[in-house]
Amino acid sequence: MATSTMSPKSSSNIASKAHSRADADFSTWLMMAKLGSFDDLPPNAQTYLTSYRDRLETMSEAESKMVAVREVYSAYYSEMGGIGAAPEPQTRKRIKKNPPPEHQPARSAARPSIRPMTRTSLLALLILLVALVVTYGLLTQ
Repeated sequence: MATSTMSPKSSSNIASKAHSRADADFSTWLMMAKLGSFDDLPPNAQTYLTSYRDRLETMSEAESKMVAVREVYSAYYSEMGGIGAAPEPQTRKRIKKNPPPEHQPARSAARPSIRPMTRTSLLALLILLVALVVTYGLLTQ
């Protein structure tokens, strides 16, 4: 008799995929039902939506949806090969790519909020002025 062991990584991978799929599917089913296509949904979707609607009498819409997604997720977890009860979905940690800017001093009222000209923009302006003066000089001769 062989026992099947699943590594934590593959279990969490299955859980992640199952939860994403459950959330997307339930949202799709709910939207289809709201658009009047309830009867076109598969029987399992109709069952989940009926339970969702029944729960709306005793809990908020957000809570009922959370419970429904959890039910669908548990079913998908088992279908995808997950062993045992579906683990609680992991919340994704947001990775900050760019740290927030350091505290910047407040701008003074006397200084306009327009970005000050940089050296390169001043140089470009000077070159343009010289080109205009030279062009004017050549045209007036």
